[in-house]
Amino acid sequence: MTTEPAEAGRDPEAVSKFVEGFAAQLVEAGMQRMPARVFTALLASDSGSLTSAELGESLRVSPAAVSGAVRYLSQQHMVAREREPGSRRERYRVHSNQWYEALTNREAVLKRWESALREGVASLGADTPAGRRMAETLAFFEFMDGEIAAMMERWRVHREKTFGAG
Repeated sequence: MTTEPAEAGRDPEAVSKFVEGFAAQLVEAGMQRMPARVFTALLASDSGSLTSAELGESLRVSPAAVSGAVRYLSQQHMVAREREPGSRRERYRVHSNQWYEALTNREAVLKRWESALREGVASLGADTPAGRRMAETLAFFEFMDGEIAAMMERWRVHREKTFGAG
């Protein structure tokens, strides 16, 4: 599955099966197929970092497919691009706290939705059935925004206790 020497003792077929299986779970949850495969391949590599060529080879896909997937994953704050020192090649890295980063960065999306919903309540009228529905939706997102922030802080503390600072 991967080209990393530290992983040479692993069964490439078993690793590939895991990558495809977990990627399928991510697709079922709403992620696009190729970004799910690229993300899982990075997650399954010991270094958490692979080049486009390594990803293409391990997933048996074109460089264009890898590029599009990485662009999507970068926008979602799930993968970072890094230049190899002294080279023009880029490496793509998944960080150990990628889920934290991805969820934390959703805060901006929630804030935009809250703003749009406030406008919806004002334009529809708070006393109308549609306005009340918008107000309830707004209240839900405001509640979720606060809960996510509190949960992420609890996770940060738990992660540090469990895995150390990092």
